[in-house]
Amino acid sequence: GGVRTAEDGGGEPGREGVAGLGVGDAALLENLRFHPGEKANDPDFAGALAALGDLYVNDAFGTAHRAHASVVGVPALLRPAAAGRLLTEEIRALSRVRDEPPPPLVLVLGGAKVSDKIPLLESFLGKAARILVGGGMAYTFLRAEGVEIGRSRLEPDLLDTAGRLLREARVRGVEVLLPADHVCAAGPEAPEGEVIEGAIPEDRMGLDVGPETARRFAAAVAEAGSVIWNGPLGVFEREPFAAGSRVLAEALAARDAGVPRVVGGGDTAACVEAFGLADRVGHVSTGGGASLAFLGGKELPGVAALGEGS
Repeated sequence: GGVRTAEDGGGEPGREGVAGLGVGDAALLENLRFHPGEKANDPDFAGALAALGDLYVNDAFGTAHRAHASVVGVPALLRPAAAGRLLTEEIRALSRVRDEPPPPLVLVLGGAKVSDKIPLLESFLGKAARILVGGGMAYTFLRAEGVEIGRSRLEPDLLDTAGRLLREARVRGVEVLLPADHVCAAGPEAPEGEVIEGAIPEDRMGLDVGPETARRFAAAVAEAGSVIWNGPLGVFEREPFAAGSRVLAEALAARDAGVPRVVGGGDTAACVEAFGLADRVGHVSTGGGASLAFLGGKELPGVAALGEGS
């Protein structure tokens, strides 16, 4: 069949694009997020979209955490509403490590910001045996522990939260591994980094976990019964600061296929793809924000909007 395109999904071009479809044909609408009615979940816009079809299939896990018109408005009007194969597989793979992870569960967190990962951390404090923290977010935790972090990324308003989370982890018997050494430079554009143990000088910033920390993280992954990894351990886009994430990705890839491993979408997916390991590290999610929300225990509006048993 052929593929038609229509610039305005809810308007006349959308109706015309769908009206002439034959068996096996498809109509591709312009990105709906260009339309103000999409993010607002406008009922008129949802109704115009629903009028284009007879049934609804959502196969976009990456947008399932957004209560937008095409995600929740259309399936409320168009039945049956079902999950596609990719969405079904995402929920199955993520549910396994969220609800019944084979022990010991190792949670690896990286990326730039602590704020993004708080729900995930709190959700897994009672489930994970070990939590490994790298990336820019690690420096707020290190500062909360009294370690000098130089010019490294810091979220000062989350220092108390980081300290509380570390205390709660200790009370629950969860081992938290923070970076003990770092690859540092004056900034992320520096042509090379230097390995520094412990305190970071005031004119340097941490841009990757150091080799000893990477070795410890890899050893923890090698002993894990299940693994969740969300967030790169350094500025992996630059070769001088990619080694920590690469060592972790290789440790994940070395595990038996029967060990449940989930790699979060977004930057983490881009990271394993950049290393050529995406097909060997377990389930690589197609959703960054969606996987974070789901693993953090939130109900995804796009999944809740579908029919029972979909």
